[in-house]
Amino acid sequence: MRVGITKIVLALAALGVVGAAIVKLSPSPAAKTSLVDCTQCPEMMVIPAGEFMMGSPPSEVYRGAETQHRVTIPSPFALSKYEITFEQWDACVADGGCGGFKPDDHDWGRGKRPVIGVSWDDAKAYVAWLSRKTAKPYRLPSEAEWEYAARAGTTTPFSFGATITSGQANYDGSTGYSGGATGVNRQKTIPVGSFPPNAFGLHDMHGNVWEWVEDCWSDEYTAATPANGAPFLGADCGGRVMRGGSWEDYSGDVRASARVGSNKEDQTWSDGFRVARSLD
Repeated sequence: MRVGITKIVLALAALGVVGAAIVKLSPSPAAKTSLVDCTQCPEMMVIPAGEFMMGSPPSEVYRGAETQHRVTIPSPFALSKYEITFEQWDACVADGGCGGFKPDDHDWGRGKRPVIGVSWDDAKAYVAWLSRKTAKPYRLPSEAEWEYAARAGTTTPFSFGATITSGQANYDGSTGYSGGATGVNRQKTIPVGSFPPNAFGLHDMHGNVWEWVEDCWSDEYTAATPANGAPFLGADCGGRVMRGGSWEDYSGDVRASARVGSNKEDQTWSDGFRVARSLD
């Protein structure tokens, strides 16, 4: 059973945005660096340390319990450039990992499409395999890290600005955001990287599939989010947080701040994940 919704971030002096005393990122989003730890490993974008306001302002359309609060990301970390794909998941299975589980692609295709039908436990099995294979500390991102990365220095509902179109992300575009333009409802996933990246070089942070994060679910959004960007691991840990919205959701659910809670054992056709890695 899914519950809730949420949002955040403030801007960069490097982008010419007022408020640099509040948002401190170094280096700027323009200084993108990536790494790949093995042939079958996901490409990872290095996300700079910084601080931001997590949550959405009261004026944001379709917001839920998303009270703004200050969060610091104390150290750089890496986040996968794309959502984990079927190709990458199948490599894990072929190498004896991921419990041998082969999720259904619903005849949409595998390859570069995001893996779907995977639970939080399945996502954890994948990061465990990556960690064993590379001897690097792979993990799921925290909810705060995810939102910080999704915003990439923006304060608007979307990393693209105040509104969004189905030419920028894969979601149900049949209704526009806050009276904006309507568009396509593709009714399935599409290959990762089909749309431009945000300023941190990350693709599909809005739409395509919901993405599991490490945090346990809590309705007490501000109380639950550690100020240091760490995952919240109290309260209902049978339910875990998902971020980003999916191909079947309306525009309000693909905002940078939108959040839902799902049973960690759920496996549905709109759910996937991306991975994080701590840096030495």
